[in-house]
Amino acid sequence: MKNSKSLLIFILAVGVFGIINTEMGIIGILPSLASYFDVSVSTAGLLVSLFALAIAFAGPTMPLIFSSMNRKHVMILVLSIFIIGNVISVFTTQFSVALIARVIPAFFHPLYVAMALSVAGSSVSEQEAPKAISKVFIGVSSGMVLGVPIVSFIAEAISIQAAMSFFAIVNIFSLIATIYFVPSIPVTEKLTYGSQLKILTKGITWISILAVLFINAAIFGVYSYLAEYLGTVTNMPSNLISVMLLIYGIANIVGNIIAGKLLADKPIVTVTAFPIALIALYLIFYPLAEMTIPTAIIILFWGILAGIGANINQYWIMSAAPQAPDFANGLFLTSVNLGTTIGTSISGMIITSLGTQEILFVGVIALIISMVFIIMRNIIYRSEAKKV
Repeated sequence: MKNSKSLLIFILAVGVFGIINTEMGIIGILPSLASYFDVSVSTAGLLVSLFALAIAFAGPTMPLIFSSMNRKHVMILVLSIFIIGNVISVFTTQFSVALIARVIPAFFHPLYVAMALSVAGSSVSEQEAPKAISKVFIGVSSGMVLGVPIVSFIAEAISIQAAMSFFAIVNIFSLIATIYFVPSIPVTEKLTYGSQLKILTKGITWISILAVLFINAAIFGVYSYLAEYLGTVTNMPSNLISVMLLIYGIANIVGNIIAGKLLADKPIVTVTAFPIALIALYLIFYPLAEMTIPTAIIILFWGILAGIGANINQYWIMSAAPQAPDFANGLFLTSVNLGTTIGTSISGMIITSLGTQEILFVGVIALIISMVFIIMRNIIYRSEAKKV
């Protein structure tokens, strides 16, 4: 029984890795895709920003719409859609077709991720649920940060088509494993739409959403163009850029581990200090961006901070609405992806008009705005705590 539960959680983690990697893995090859499809880098950035925008719209709605369906059937449906989209992306030479093939699966992205977390938690006892969910989140973190250097390496060593094929291969593996090893998972208890939507009547929920939106805009508005940044500003060769992306990814996972302890011991201090620390890093990075060694050191610390930020995003929204965890998880996905869309889009415009190096200030401005909402949330938190 224990082995079957471990296998289930492993399959869910790999499935989440494949879904997240399809979204984020494209970042490492944006310059190559721009050349392949004969479009500008900012236009190629639509492959990231529109994917994230679709998730932002689907985050609160898709988990609710499919909440009464057998979860194994839903997972098979989502993985199949992703495979079809990935295969089309491999063979098309038209940017518009590739864009459509990415955006349609994106609407199903939050459905799989939210469901995977829910299934993992319900597959074990209540006491063991956090551990099971954290294992699935390894897939989330790996998909967000390790997929980028892996895909970048494949593109450099083989071809763009091979790199795009990696997305499909991982999803095909997850689909086969789901069909043969995941048991039927019918829904036994369903929360009403009204009880979940009620959290939207609370101001603390909206303030938390806005804080997370701008934190993620600050992180991914810059990170989405990291390969372009290292190539044009730091003048790194493509093979070294792949190494830098890998360093960022590994550092990000280290940041996840650090964040767990920080948020458990001093959550408010951690969240409040985060934007200040990242602003300082961006401001230090700006004058040193043309130097390779300082840039590599900054990327290491940047990756750690980004890993902490990812955990802060989830904590900040889930802690604002603990009574509706599934819906809150959907809001979390919406917030971070809307932030990615806004940050990536604005940075794309900045690259076109002012130059690549200036996108660091997109991150700085977004972090300053996030601090406003974090401070507002802290004030509300304290006032509500006094009432209890």
